Formats: sequence, C-alpha cells, structure tokens
Amino acid sequence: MRVFVTVAKEGGFAAASRALDISPAAVTRAIVALETQLGISLMQRTTRKLRLTDAGSQYFADCKQILTQIQAANEAASGINAAPSGRLTITAPVLFGRMFVMPSIMQYMQRYPQVQVLAHFVDRLTNVVEEEIDVAIRIGHLPDSSLRAIKVGQVRQVLCAAPAYLQQHGRPLTPAELHAHAIVASSALAPNAMSSSATSPNTTAAKTEWGFADGEALTRVTITPRLMVSSNDAALSAAVGGLGITRLLSYQVKQEVERGNLELLLETFEQAPWPVHVVHREDKHGSSKVRSFIDEIVDDLRAQIEFKV
Repeated sequence: MRVFVTVAKEGGFAAASRALDISPAAVTRAIVALETQLGISLMQRTTRKLRLTDAGSQYFADCKQILTQIQAANEAASGINAAPSGRLTITAPVLFGRMFVMPSIMQYMQRYPQVQVLAHFVDRLTNVVEEEIDVAIRIGHLPDSSLRAIKVGQVRQVLCAAPAYLQQHGRPLTPAELHAHAIVASSALAPNAMSSSATSPNTTAAKTEWGFADGEALTRVTITPRLMVSSNDAALSAAVGGLGITRLLSYQVKQEVERGNLELLLETFEQAPWPVHVVHREDKHGSSKVRSFIDEIVDDLRAQIEFKV
C-alpha cells in the first residue's frame, strides 16, 4: 500500500523509487504483486505517463486513510504521542492566516521545537483529505462531510468605500442603488465556503451577484463590476484608493475602518454572519501534534475574532 500510494503521488515508478529509496525493480514488483493479489488493474502505464484506473483511484483514497491510521497507532504505541513532533500541515485564507493563524503558529513552534509546520495560506477551497491537511480554518457554512469542525466565531460580509469616493459619488441607501456606483469585486471573497456571490470571469463582462437581507427574505442584486480582482488584498487596496465600493469580510477591513480610510455601507441590509470553524480529520485519539495545535488555535481564535467591526 505504501509503495502504491507513493507511485500515485509521485506520478511514476522512478520518482517513487527515489522517494522510497528502493530500486525501480522493487517498486514494479510491489505493484504487480498488489494487483495480482487484488485481481484488478490499479494503474494504466505507458512510456509517457501513468494514470490510475477508477478502481485505483478509490483504492488510493482508502490506502491513504489506512496508512494515516497506522502511523497514528504506531505513534501511540511507541510513546511518540506523548510529545508533539513531526510535520503539521495547516491551511487558511490568505488575510485570515496572516492576521490570526500565523501568531498562533509561531507560539506553537516555540513551545514544541520538534514540530515542523507547513502553512498553506491560499484563497481557494482546499481538499483536506486529498491534500493531506491536518488542520484547516474555514469561513462560511460547511457542506456535509466526514470532517470534524469546531466553531470559533463568526464574521460579517460588509460593504465599504473610501470617504473621498462617497463624497464625490454619494452614499447608496438601498442595494438597488449599487447599479449607479463603481463596484470592486473579489472572486476570492469566500474561498472556503458556500458564497452568496457568484462571478463569471470568462464572460465578456464579468458579473457579480450579491445577496442582501430584506427583512426575512433574501434579495439578490446582479452587478457588473468596474474592477474584478482575484485577491481580497487587491480589492481592499482599490477601495482604500477610492476606486469604488467593495464587499469583503469584517476582519479584512477592520483596520482601515478604524483608521478612517473606509466607511461601512448598507449595514441594515447585511445577511447573517458567516461562521468560522477549525476543521480537522482526526478523532480524540489522533496524534498529539494535531490535538495540541487544535486546542491552541481554538482558544486563540475565540479570543481574537471580531464579531463586529
């Protein structure tokens, strides 16, 4: 199983042999023996590339989970579980990771010098299982899954613009009035959640759909942004620069609002806040490095996340 998983990850027999420090012939023998034992073909091999069969793809996912459980069992039995050590993989959205997660990581690494951390701060939805992530910070409502989640707070979707822009163009009083304004939209607003906005970047004129609360109902407004960007940092900079109105999350704009560089708009039309969760795969018997980091990050985030700007 370990050889098969490595071949699939590395994309070839030669690369797997280097990763496992065994001969290419030994890798080939292991895969042939595994396919013979199972009575199925796991891989389609050509001189140019390797591709998993449908059965191989399912077996690959199952093997990764089994190998993880074996490693956890070995650590618990050998006593390694008593002291956090080894590699810990964490992911979070870019701005959230920089503002809230990175300080916790630094404290954790100082406390446990035997832990190596790989922190992926990306504005996209990561696959916790396939990318072998130990702990993920997710913003928004979570889809049903086998993952475990701990709620640590909530954040608001807010509209904002620079005072100079509002002085020149006026302040919208209803969502419908946004059609008369320059809009800066970020396609990365909710990388880890089901978003209330949708973008179509491949069309001639990209459009953004924003949802607003109208009493107990939901009103959707379709807008053609003047500027469409792929990062929240860029949308924030454009709004502070007076280019137009943008929609971001409350923690992303908090400092600029406090400095007077941005003003909040249409607050009475805001939808319910989005929850923030710490998501992980392991149960209470998981490795100590994961359990100890979860305990720390949950406490830190609950103390830091702002419920209001």
